[in-house]
Amino acid sequence: MTINRRTPGKRIASFVRDWSLPRQLAGEPSKSTAAKSTTSEKLQPRLKLADKVGTSICPYCAVGCAQLIYARNGKVIHVEGDPRSPVNGGRLCPKGAATMGLLNNPERLTTVKYRRPHATDWEEVPLDWAMERIARLTKQTRDETFVEKLADGTVVNHTLGIGVLGGATLDNEENYLMKKVFGGGLGVVAIENQARP
Repeated sequence: MTINRRTPGKRIASFVRDWSLPRQLAGEPSKSTAAKSTTSEKLQPRLKLADKVGTSICPYCAVGCAQLIYARNGKVIHVEGDPRSPVNGGRLCPKGAATMGLLNNPERLTTVKYRRPHATDWEEVPLDWAMERIARLTKQTRDETFVEKLADGTVVNHTLGIGVLGGATLDNEENYLMKKVFGGGLGVVAIENQARP
């Protein structure tokens, strides 16, 4: 271990000489070396370390802000708004700016988990298997609970056995499709959405 043997006075003098503020106050133009210090000369943009840049859409609300995702060795190192986007013009709200924490969270699930009836543990299953199971159970539930007419003869063509809940990331067009597919197509009555950012 190296011990700095300089006296406190010499350390302070060295700091003041290296600190940019006294040079700027002395009148040196900021475009010159006045703003430089030993520390600032060693700095480099963290984005310079990225070996890959991709585009994405913020997952937090229905606005759909475009993002640039910077990665190095397969790990996200920075997220910022995409300035080419007409939606957000390169800006992100605090939630969108925190996307990196979501992507790098070690607790984030990246595989499909399934817990069989009466089981206590979750198991990983293929996505295709899970999608096919959801489709099959949806059709089975609809077939078992579909009502064409009420007792008085009123035609209703609906099911009360399925409910659909949308999320805040759905925009108007996606909500329209959800209403058409589940309401008009399957006859689902209970359709709700959490339509707020």
